[in-house]
Amino acid sequence: MERHLLDGRIKLRHLQCLLAVAQHGSLQRAAEALSITQPAVSKTIAELEGLLGVRLFDRGRNGARPTAQAELFLRHAGASVSALRQGIDVLSRAVGQTGGVIEIAVLPTLAAAMMPGVLEAFRREWPGIVVQVHTGANQQLLTQLKSGQVALALGRMSDPQGMAGLTFEHLCATPLCVVVRPGHPLVQQRSVSMADIANFHVVLPPHGTILRHTADSFLRAHGVGTLDDYSELLSMSLARAMTLRDDVVWIASEITVQDDLADAALCALPFATQGTEESIGILWRNDTVPTPPEQTLISAMREAARVRYGTPGLR
Repeated sequence: MERHLLDGRIKLRHLQCLLAVAQHGSLQRAAEALSITQPAVSKTIAELEGLLGVRLFDRGRNGARPTAQAELFLRHAGASVSALRQGIDVLSRAVGQTGGVIEIAVLPTLAAAMMPGVLEAFRREWPGIVVQVHTGANQQLLTQLKSGQVALALGRMSDPQGMAGLTFEHLCATPLCVVVRPGHPLVQQRSVSMADIANFHVVLPPHGTILRHTADSFLRAHGVGTLDDYSELLSMSLARAMTLRDDVVWIASEITVQDDLADAALCALPFATQGTEESIGILWRNDTVPTPPEQTLISAMREAARVRYGTPGLR
């Protein structure tokens, strides 16, 4: 094992394939992400397994799942690829080259609210670097971060197991909000109970997300069990469009609808949401040190949170 590691047989392509298969859970999807063929991915993984002397993935009808041995190696593989990227970034800055790409992951609930200002501030300091923003559910963001696909994430605090290996910097706490369009029948009622929303189509976060768990707990706390008429949407733009157009009820994170509430485009129903707050913050792997461009993004995220939500800015 030691001889293999020292003689240079493990290449960057081996680590990239390993990380891609672990992230996507499929050799075919990994091949598509890497823009190579599936046989090339399979061959590269087989080479790496031969060099390491262990099986890295259990392959079946449901895709490819990392073995226990692979889980031990993945974190270090991700750190190695990340360290190489950081070295290239630092060298580019030192010689006056500002090209390159930084990939980050952001919750859809935060993308429109915070990222325009963050990206504008970043471009002023690093005009030659492209920031690729991926959006998805919180668990997906954490997986992308741990596998090394993205350098930073803007998301929610997860459970201890989900946060293993990650650094989390709190930016703000945001509660749930129950919103409707201004002409909604519930706005005209003198008093509104939580049971009243069951008479309308309800838009909820997707099942399995942290936000959905909070929403379900909130409904149960107010005596509302399983809803008969509801949609599950990850797309904030679609949820907003449905709420503005029809007599639906949207249960969302307040951070998502803050601007619409301020502009009176949407109305918040008068329900107490204390206790539904979730911690929003910046995440990165704790085995890496953010590069100068990544530090600029982190600083811009802190400042965006301070301006919009009154949270502490730069440390």
